[in-house]
Amino acid sequence: MPQTLGPGRPNHQWGLIALIRRSRPINLITGPIIYSVIFPLLLLDAFVWVYQYTCFPVYKIGRIDRAQFILFDRQALHYLDWVSKFHCTYCAYAVGVAAFSTAVISATEAYFCPIKHQHKTAAAVASTVAYIDYEEPIGFDFDQKLESIRQIQERHPSDGTAQPVP
Repeated sequence: MPQTLGPGRPNHQWGLIALIRRSRPINLITGPIIYSVIFPLLLLDAFVWVYQYTCFPVYKIGRIDRAQFILFDRQALHYLDWVSKFHCTYCAYAVGVAAFSTAVISATEAYFCPIKHQHKTAAAVASTVAYIDYEEPIGFDFDQKLESIRQIQERHPSDGTAQPVP
């Protein structure tokens, strides 16, 4: 009988073996590639931070608060196990660094070249992916909801448009 984190917490088993058993093989294969991106992310984060703190004062551009972009708030969610929380921490950092970098670059663009683009940018399309609500009831099956979102993404890979999560 598998160990779970408690009543009403399906699919949240302890240990490395349980993690491997419930993971998709493709996730286990691509995981090291995904997590290797931490090194360029750390470099990007450091360079953008130094860039902003050295160049923005010269041009009198207001500083952008990095803490507004890198948010670590998913650790308190009752429906995530330790592995999912680890993944969420990594993604929160990666998405936050990308958003912070985009904000700093946009502020730079607004200073040097504040002209709108003729066509809609890809950033508007990228923001339409489906997400799970932050608050979910006790007994919520995270793995089942995650699988339904993955199926939606597989059906709509080219445009990234979101569909309601069943």
